[in-house]
Amino acid sequence: MHVSEGELKEFIIDSGLVAKKDVDAAAAEAKQREQSLGDLLVSQGALTEDALRRIQAYVLGIPFVNLKEHHIPVDVLMLIPEPIARTHNIIAFKKTDNDLEVAMLDVEDLASIDSVRKKTSLKILPRLTDTEGIKHALLQYQKSLKDEFGDIISTEAGKIRIVTDGDKDLSGDDLKKMAEDLPIVRIVDTLLRHAIVQGSSDIHIEPMEDEVLVRYRIDGILHDAMTLPRVAAAGIVARIKVLSNLKLDEKRLPQDGRFKMETEAERVSFRVSILPTFFGEKIVMRLLRETGEGFTLDALGLHGENLERIHHALKQTTGIILISGPTGSGKTTTLYTMLDILNRPDVNISTIEDPIEYQMKRINQTQVNPQIGLTFANGLRALVRQDPNIIMIGEIRDGETASLAINAALTGHLVLSTIHTNSAAGAIPRLIDMGVEPFLLVSTIRVIIGQRLVRKLCENKETYAVDKSMRAKIASEAEFETALKTLREEKLVKDGVGLDELPFCRPVPSAECEDGYKSRIGIHEVLTVSSAIREVILRSSTSDAIETQAKKEGMLTMLEDGLYKAARGVTSLEEVLRAVTE
Repeated sequence: MHVSEGELKEFIIDSGLVAKKDVDAAAAEAKQREQSLGDLLVSQGALTEDALRRIQAYVLGIPFVNLKEHHIPVDVLMLIPEPIARTHNIIAFKKTDNDLEVAMLDVEDLASIDSVRKKTSLKILPRLTDTEGIKHALLQYQKSLKDEFGDIISTEAGKIRIVTDGDKDLSGDDLKKMAEDLPIVRIVDTLLRHAIVQGSSDIHIEPMEDEVLVRYRIDGILHDAMTLPRVAAAGIVARIKVLSNLKLDEKRLPQDGRFKMETEAERVSFRVSILPTFFGEKIVMRLLRETGEGFTLDALGLHGENLERIHHALKQTTGIILISGPTGSGKTTTLYTMLDILNRPDVNISTIEDPIEYQMKRINQTQVNPQIGLTFANGLRALVRQDPNIIMIGEIRDGETASLAINAALTGHLVLSTIHTNSAAGAIPRLIDMGVEPFLLVSTIRVIIGQRLVRKLCENKETYAVDKSMRAKIASEAEFETALKTLREEKLVKDGVGLDELPFCRPVPSAECEDGYKSRIGIHEVLTVSSAIREVILRSSTSDAIETQAKKEGMLTMLEDGLYKAARGVTSLEEVLRAVTE
C-alpha cells in the first residue's frame, strides 16, 4: 500500500494508538534509517501489523471488513480452495451476480486477485481484513469440510453391494473387486481426508457385531468419529490392504504396511497395522506428516535451563543423548527436531529406525527389517562402518543394541536414541537391567530427556485462583514454589508475586474448540549427567536416588514443568495431572 510518510504520520497521531512524541521520535529515526515509519513502529512493538493495515486502508479509502462478524455461505467460501486461502491470506466472503468480494491482508497482491478472477470468472472486489479474521475464516473451512465428508460417507455407505454372509471365505479376486468398488473407494478416501482435516494422529477402524466404529485420536484423546454399516467392513479392510500392498486373503495373522496420500495442503504417510479380532480385522493407522523439518525446541515446549542443557549436549561430538517416555509422548518428534538442528553440511548423519516416520534431506535413513535379519543391532554394526559423525537409533530395546550404542559413543560418535521409561532418571536402571555396566553409562550418557504431551488451552480460556487447600490436592507446595521460581527467573512474573496470586486457567468449550483444547505441547525433565550424578549411578543406580540428586542440581521435573506451563496459561492443571499420572 503506497501511502506518503507525511499522511501516514498524521493519521497515526489522529488514531491515538501511539503518543505524538513517540511518533515524532520514530519518524526522525525512520528518516535516518531510510525506513518506513509504519514498519519501524511495528518493529518497536508500538503498533501491531493489523493496526497499521487499518490505518493505511483508511488513508487509501479501502473498505475494512471484520470476518468474525460474517457467517460466510459454504458455496461462497469454497470458491477459493482452502490451501490457496491459507497460503495467500485471501477469503471469498460475499458474492453477487457478477462480483465477488474477497478479504485480504495485502490488497496489492495482484497475482492472487488475478488467479481468483480467472478461476471464478467474476469481478474481484478486494477488501482489507486482519489476521484474526483470516484465522476465523480458515476454521470455517474445516467445519465445511467435516460436514461435506459426513455427507459423502453416509451417501456412499448406502450404495455398497451387500455381500453374502461368507466374507471369511471370499477369494482374493473377490476381495480385490470389492476393494475397487466405487463406494468403498470413496468412503476410504473420505475417511483419510477427514482425519487429516481433523488433525488426527491415528485412525481406528473397529468391527463390531452390527456396525463398524471409526475413531480418531486427536491431541492424544480418542473420539468417536462415525459408525458405518457392517456390510462395509470387508470392503474397507480390502481397500486398505490394497493401498498398503498387503495380502488380501490373509485374515488370521496380523499384518503391517504403509502407504502415502497427497492432499492440496500436505503429504501424509499412513502406517497401517491390521489385527484379527472376534468380529473381523481391526485397523489402526498412524498419520505421519511427511516432513520432520520446521520444528524448534522452543515450539515443542522446552525453555530456560532445560533448553540450555540440551543445546550444550548437542554441541558435543561424542556421547549419548536419550529421550525417555511412553508410546505417544512425542519422543520421535523431539529426536527429529534435534537432528534438524545438527543437520549441517560438515557432518554425516545416519539413522536406523523402525519405522522411518519422517523423511529428512541429507540424512541417511535405514529401515529395520527383522524378517531378513536387518535388526537394530545388525543395522548399527553396519552404520558405524559408514563414517558417520552422528548416529540416531530409533529405540534402544535390548542389551545388544544398548551395548553397540555405548561402543559407538566411546569410539567418537554422537548417538541419539529413545528408551521406554516413565522418567528421565528411570532410564539408567533400565539400561543396567539390559546388562550395561554402570561405569560405561557414566562415561557416555550426556543428557536424558523425559517427556509427556499435554493439550494446549484455546484462546477463550477462563482464569481462576488456586488456594492452598486446592494446591495440596495437586502437588506439594515445594513443587509449586519451584514452578514459580522458574517463572521469576524467566521474568514471566514479577518478583513480588506469591503462589496465592498466581493465576491458572481452565478450558472453555466453544464452536472452534469442542472441549476447550487445541493442539499439544511437551512437558519435560532434562537430566544432565553431572559428576555428582555419576557418583550416585556407580554407588546405588536407583531412579529415586538419581532424581533426588538431579533436583538438588536444579532439574525441573515433568510435574513442575507442567505446573509452570499451567501458571503461564498454556494448559490446565487437570491436563498436567492426566499426562503425568497416566
